[in-house]
Amino acid sequence: MEISIALVIVSVAIVFSSWWTWRTLMWVWFKPKMLESYLRRQGLSGTPYTPLIGDLKKNFSMTMEARSKPIKLTDDISTRVVPYLLQMLKTHGRTFFTWLGTTPTITIMDPEQIKEVFNKVYDFQKPHTFPLGNVIATGLANYDGEKWSKHRRIINPAFHLEKIKNMVPAFHQNCSAVVGKWDKIVSDKGSSCEVDVWPGLVSMTADVISSTAFGSSYKEGQRIFELQGELAQLVRLSFLKAFIPGFIYLPTKNNRRMKALSREIEVILRGIINKRLRAREAGEAPSDDLLGILLESNLGQAKGNEMSIEDVMEECKLFYFAGQETTSVLLVWTMVLLSQHKDWQARAREEVKQVFGDKEPDTEGLNQLKVVSKTNLKIKSVRLLCFDDFAECFQQMTMILYEVLRLYPPASQLTRAIHKEMKLGNLTLPGGIQISLPILLVHRDTELWGSDAAEFKPERFQDGVSKATKGQVSFFPFAWGPRICIGQNFALLETKMALSLILQRFSFELSPSYVHAPYTVITMHPQFGAHLILHKI
Repeated sequence: MEISIALVIVSVAIVFSSWWTWRTLMWVWFKPKMLESYLRRQGLSGTPYTPLIGDLKKNFSMTMEARSKPIKLTDDISTRVVPYLLQMLKTHGRTFFTWLGTTPTITIMDPEQIKEVFNKVYDFQKPHTFPLGNVIATGLANYDGEKWSKHRRIINPAFHLEKIKNMVPAFHQNCSAVVGKWDKIVSDKGSSCEVDVWPGLVSMTADVISSTAFGSSYKEGQRIFELQGELAQLVRLSFLKAFIPGFIYLPTKNNRRMKALSREIEVILRGIINKRLRAREAGEAPSDDLLGILLESNLGQAKGNEMSIEDVMEECKLFYFAGQETTSVLLVWTMVLLSQHKDWQARAREEVKQVFGDKEPDTEGLNQLKVVSKTNLKIKSVRLLCFDDFAECFQQMTMILYEVLRLYPPASQLTRAIHKEMKLGNLTLPGGIQISLPILLVHRDTELWGSDAAEFKPERFQDGVSKATKGQVSFFPFAWGPRICIGQNFALLETKMALSLILQRFSFELSPSYVHAPYTVITMHPQFGAHLILHKI
């Protein structure tokens, strides 16, 4: 009897071991090789599959090598930000595949194919192959299908233009605080001095999102910003190791710290949300900040259609991180480029002067602002400045910001996943692969933008994005189609407010100590800061 039990146990162990070995071999070797064969039969060119790691090590080493030295202002930043993709483009042409671990990833440069990927949101979904992808936040940007539709519907009211317009005073207050600090630094030195503007812009945008997202709880919001910043750095440092099976569960120093940071963020957010809900139950009026609007929209949903508290927390983490990151990087690269191109800096300053006169765009002055006509920049009327007016007035500034977003998009690429066989243009693609949309490479592509694609020429956008792109999907810094970034108007309005205040107070140029070194930490940061010479006006 004992022998029979032992034989059964051994047999089960052998079967389980064989099943596990087969599954592992399928994952590590057979499935990737079948997918590789499928893609090559489609006529696609790419790198040969390396078991388990794919191109991760090669990509990582090239990126680290590129980051080890700065570049000239006239160099193509693609060589530093996406060196591996750039090499693949030069070697394999405009459509090629690489390997993200065991998953083949097809990079496409064709605007029609890019448009198709963006439009078919239920076929081309958000990938979930990076093990640490959800550490900073999940939320709307990472959901698919019905969950994405539900969250988009609930969140939309928080980003209506009328709601964003009400946040202008908060934009002004927080932007003024940082510009005022710079003013004092420069005044103490005389009339000009060197300032690394990057830390100030990071602080400014963190304060703006803290105030507009959490209102009276902005101090807790500032703590969330600090924690998310540290979390982003740890995710970057753990990028390559995260693909080792089971690595994220090991009690390493970085893993323990990431878990501790995530827990602290959740404790803070849960406390803020519960406080709001208790206040609502006590009959207090809802707050008019992003969280307040989001909670009211969520509570107004039919039973079973609302988001859970955990879902609300994830949305808060997402718009806090994404909102702060996008605006700070847009502002810093705008200041760097305007430091190089003084003529456009002067044009933007003159436009600010025509819109606001000599009056600072403070809250009290908004009622008396002179609003400029879209067509000829002459006085149109005297009334409250709303979002549409703000967008309409700043033609030069809008052109400048679009050109900055073209040359220095916050994200260098977007990725989508395919879960079943489908057509994309003239390609038939299998399930189990990913599509990469290389924003930076498309934005700087000479075939799409002309021989001057690498040059700063805001006049490209003088007749709008459609004319600049010839109606193609070749400009998508905030994505495109149904999943276009819900917070883009928020980011652009905040940027215009901050830039208006800066241009009124200072002219600026690159310092001799400025080092040009864009690199990616989730979004595109200046690795050694942004040292500019500020001159008081």
